[in-house]
Amino acid sequence: MNFFNYKRRKTSVVNIGNTPLGGDNPIRIQSMTNTNTNDTEASVDQIIRIIEAGGDYVRLTAQGVREAENLANIKKEVRDRSYSTPLIADIHFNPRAAEAAAKVVEKVRINPGNFVDKVKTFATFEYTEEEYAQELEKIKTRLLPLIEICKANKTAIRIGVNHGSLSDRIMSRYGDTPEGMVESCMEFLRIFVEEDFTDIAISMKTSNTVVMTMAVRLLVDKMNEEGLAFPLHLGVTEAGDGEDGRIKSAVGIGALLSDGLGDTIRVSLSEDPEYEIPVAKKLVDYITLRENHPLIDGEIADEFDILSTDKRKTDAVGNIGGDNLPVVISDRRNGQFNFNPHFLPDYVYVGATLAIDAPRSIPAIIDFEGWTGEKNTYPLFRFSNYREIYKNNAAIKFLEISYKQLCGEIIDVLQLEKNVVVILTTDHINGVGEQRAFIHTLMNNECAVPVVLNRSYNEDEAENLQIKAGADFGTVLLDGFGNGIMIENTGCIPQKDIDSYMFGILQAARVRTSKTEYISCPGCGRTLFDLQDTVARIKAATSHLKHLKIGIMGCIVNGPGEMADADYGYVGAERGKITLYKKKQAIEKGIPSEMAVERLIQLIKDNGDWVEPEK
Repeated sequence: MNFFNYKRRKTSVVNIGNTPLGGDNPIRIQSMTNTNTNDTEASVDQIIRIIEAGGDYVRLTAQGVREAENLANIKKEVRDRSYSTPLIADIHFNPRAAEAAAKVVEKVRINPGNFVDKVKTFATFEYTEEEYAQELEKIKTRLLPLIEICKANKTAIRIGVNHGSLSDRIMSRYGDTPEGMVESCMEFLRIFVEEDFTDIAISMKTSNTVVMTMAVRLLVDKMNEEGLAFPLHLGVTEAGDGEDGRIKSAVGIGALLSDGLGDTIRVSLSEDPEYEIPVAKKLVDYITLRENHPLIDGEIADEFDILSTDKRKTDAVGNIGGDNLPVVISDRRNGQFNFNPHFLPDYVYVGATLAIDAPRSIPAIIDFEGWTGEKNTYPLFRFSNYREIYKNNAAIKFLEISYKQLCGEIIDVLQLEKNVVVILTTDHINGVGEQRAFIHTLMNNECAVPVVLNRSYNEDEAENLQIKAGADFGTVLLDGFGNGIMIENTGCIPQKDIDSYMFGILQAARVRTSKTEYISCPGCGRTLFDLQDTVARIKAATSHLKHLKIGIMGCIVNGPGEMADADYGYVGAERGKITLYKKKQAIEKGIPSEMAVERLIQLIKDNGDWVEPEK
């Protein structure tokens, strides 16, 4: 990858029906049905809705041989209705189902964490090298029949690694880490390559955007070492619904797309699957606008490692930089000062003067020319007047500049004046690359000034702003850069909503928590309760518990594992029955779904994590 200039990674081509993946093909969009795969009519109707929304591939769960065999009836009906879109079978725990499905559909997804290994128990075992080699031989023996069927039927395979379902064997040797995810994939991939089977795509998914991006980058690094270039399927699992689901997906997927990685994406929302497609298309279209952009000249800092989660070290200026959480600056130049009390910004930018009705409790940033030194206000300088910074005695001085304006004299100012905060703007079509280049230049000059990332948009539709801002800010934040963010938007979206998006972006990038985090799956044919209704009821009851993460999982496949860093979990155990978790431990099983939300609340109370909502 070129860190500052957008260019898609060149991959091998995978043949998937009439829609090849990778190479010079466009980034493909896909989704997954949430119908019962034995219900042919419902599945066909949903497949067609996904296709007509713009899906290039449609995936269906096949938890057993019966479901896998019914894929033939589904495929026939879809083809009879004149749709040729490739169908994909999603397999967990059941190699026989994979073999049956591979004779029917164009692609089969298998999960290395549960294709051969036992169901996860979170137990730790010690393996000798000989015992570990025997386990790998067992995997190979079980894979060979599937490989032969796929060769005979021209069926592609996705090696789909989920952070939440790494096997106990992998966990015992590598831990719950991105490195473990990569090795889980590579074990299978090496067997496929050894057997001369190359119609393979790969995914590395988790609900944690930091782990997800790290795992994909580590995988690409490992494949490069071994001379492999298989295409990548990107997705953030259990992203949730609504605003949170869109922002979290844009942060994680957008960061990797910005690096030129990714050949197909799925946005996993706890909503009807056809609603995922427009979100995914908007994200891909926005990132690929950067193709052939004007060159950005940058030099990567020696201390920077894309495979590290270390944050850039900065000086503290007031409550910005150093060990402080990233701040939110709200653009209030329009003179409107209505706020969402749950997402109060750290600063407001008011423009030329401080209005009489502006709140005095929130620190205000004022253009230098109109700044009078009033308490709790701070001046904003620009390139045109940056030399005035030396004469100013404010406790915090903000300097708005872009990469194009960064010169030796500006760097001198930033090194000499210890109470300056940069507001980093960009109008480049690849603003991510330009902001990266700016911060790397600071690092190369040993300049530890804190930097607030600023981007300007013109959006009237909330979803568009959530997707674009999530991808733009999320990419740089996941690099370990940025001591705050500021969104300017000339469209008609209320600024208090934009404030909420900014806090959501910081939370999705896992740098600042401001609300309850819900790790909720998108649902599929394995889902054992009404997912959308349940998510809504749990949110209504618990959204004031800002210190908690709550997992809501339709079935056991990824439930306990994907919720590993959640405080509480609500998992479908069988039809209409729920198991409640505290961390990884199942606390109560077999709860009727109509009673389970109340039992979840009681579990939170019993463990001392409940607070009453403010009235």
